[in-house]
Amino acid sequence: MRYVIMLTLLSLAAPLSQAQDAATLKSRHAQLASQLATNQFNRPLRLDSIESNGILKGDIYARIDRPHSSLVQALVGTDHWCDILILHLNVKSCLAPAIGESPILKMHVGRKYDQPLKDTYAFEFNYEEIKVDAGYFQVALDSAKGPLGTSDYSVIIEAVQLDSKRSFLHLSYTYRYGVVANVAMRTYLATGGRSKVGFSTAGRKADGQPQYLGGVRGVIERNTMRYYLAIEAYLSAPGSAPAQVERRLNTWHNDVEQYPLQLHEMEREDYLAMKRKELARQQAGIRVVDNFVASK
Repeated sequence: MRYVIMLTLLSLAAPLSQAQDAATLKSRHAQLASQLATNQFNRPLRLDSIESNGILKGDIYARIDRPHSSLVQALVGTDHWCDILILHLNVKSCLAPAIGESPILKMHVGRKYDQPLKDTYAFEFNYEEIKVDAGYFQVALDSAKGPLGTSDYSVIIEAVQLDSKRSFLHLSYTYRYGVVANVAMRTYLATGGRSKVGFSTAGRKADGQPQYLGGVRGVIERNTMRYYLAIEAYLSAPGSAPAQVERRLNTWHNDVEQYPLQLHEMEREDYLAMKRKELARQQAGIRVVDNFVASK
């Protein structure tokens, strides 16, 4: 089990490149115009991954048909990050307690079924606003250490306003792994994960079908897409009303199932039942934190 949990945690990780700006990101949007218009995803999206010298990196660039202000409301600050992250099937709990001056996210990551939190891996991310200007922002989540010798976790999101109705978003992540993590990953990929693939291709099979990459790049690409789709799902139904939460859960599962070869793991009713229990537990945790803060 620890191999699966570790791989899930690695998929959360992500330092992007150096901080950019609105002009740079708009230029990138122009460069990717043809790829955003026609691709295997049937949505304006580009996905890349790299493995080099003990570092894994993934990037998604996507044009979103929503005003920039809605992305700011969802992604700047920690108010809604847990509503986004909990959509992923392996995220079992997420809290954003307002403790001290540094905002944090406390997460538990585990398997693709209902688990007590004591059987999951606790993870803590620091949140930072790198740059927030009119029409552009970049925020980061980072953690210095992970399980089995992994380190330098970071998730960075930047977005720029294209016009009054459209935005362009870049999700990038990196993590560093050592010898123990490498052995664990190779063990998983030789057993339970041996048939799993990513989205990038390495040529064609004899029958002309795409030959998709597997291995650690497949792991990175699958989870990058899962977290990106969580962002889209939240944007489709922001807020905390029960109807909005249900809509997000269904939207996330619908979108994941558009890529069954890479992303199918659970049937809809199993996913919904699991997430409803986890969300109830998460809300109970939020009430405990709120009561603790109020009593200080």
